[in-house]
Amino acid sequence: MATGDLMSKARAGDGDAFRALVQPYREELRAHCYRMLGSLQDAEDALQDTLLAAWQGIEGFEQRASMRTWLYRIATNRCLNVRRSASRRQAKEWNVPHVEPPEPTRLGEVSWLQPYPDTLLEAVIDAPLGPEARYEQTESISLAFVTALQVLPPRQLAVLVLRDVLGFHAGEVADMLDSTVDSVNSALKRARAALQRRRPPAAHRQPPAPGSASEDAIVAKFVRAWESADLDALVDLLTDDVFVSMPPVPFEYEGKDLAARFCAGIFRAGRRFDLVPTRANGQPAFGAYLRAPNGISHGTGLYVLTLADHRISAMTRFDNGVLPWFGLPRSLPSR
Repeated sequence: MATGDLMSKARAGDGDAFRALVQPYREELRAHCYRMLGSLQDAEDALQDTLLAAWQGIEGFEQRASMRTWLYRIATNRCLNVRRSASRRQAKEWNVPHVEPPEPTRLGEVSWLQPYPDTLLEAVIDAPLGPEARYEQTESISLAFVTALQVLPPRQLAVLVLRDVLGFHAGEVADMLDSTVDSVNSALKRARAALQRRRPPAAHRQPPAPGSASEDAIVAKFVRAWESADLDALVDLLTDDVFVSMPPVPFEYEGKDLAARFCAGIFRAGRRFDLVPTRANGQPAFGAYLRAPNGISHGTGLYVLTLADHRISAMTRFDNGVLPWFGLPRSLPSR
């Protein structure tokens, strides 16, 4: 059915017509909300709020902008409301039995960060970008990039994502945010400078291509080292400035020595794991399953690796509540 016919039906209260209108934009809108909020749960809630607001406001949509731009306007402002609220998720305390972690380098500012399954990115990678976009879609969904976004002031964050990630023109962004072009350009300049200061050094090193022989080789070495608790082999895979984090626990470790001490504590406690591969944020990831005496392995979390050149530049561990998002079970039978 032609878009004009669908629009007429949607304005007349036809829910099926409305769903057909917005369906092409659902996945890219969810990814947009995730970039804004850093949380898949919050992004899903913001997406649902966006679609409800669009359904309630479809009769007043004057089509001065495209349907896509109109939906991005709604989604961006919904996300800004969430970021300005005081109800963000709180950090958690370290709770790994029989493991005393070393003193962290620092406490992270972004404890609510969550991973984004690659299965949700398939329709996003090919989403249209404006001519002024400065980032590839895969780079702009990486954990390092999304983490850096979260510490920007809300308005600067919105402007940078709309301009540099999605490539909207300054005038379009000004309309979306009920602002002026001068204000948008000023916010963008400040956001770019702040983002550049916070990007990790490894962000400038080229990772191997997803699914390439080089990536597969690094991943295979990591799995062998982690499952066999081979600390020396694991440390050999790390960059000197490797970064370890574990949201929602705020502990962050920077540098190979601290990372080695952290992993040594995990292995020294007699904890042994089975890893199940998946992908998150365009990066290699693994469901981690702790082996029990009865042979069953219980899911303890999800590890996401950031690769730089032929080494691991970051390891991010998330709790086991995210495993179902990746189609991973809570436990594995005995191997």
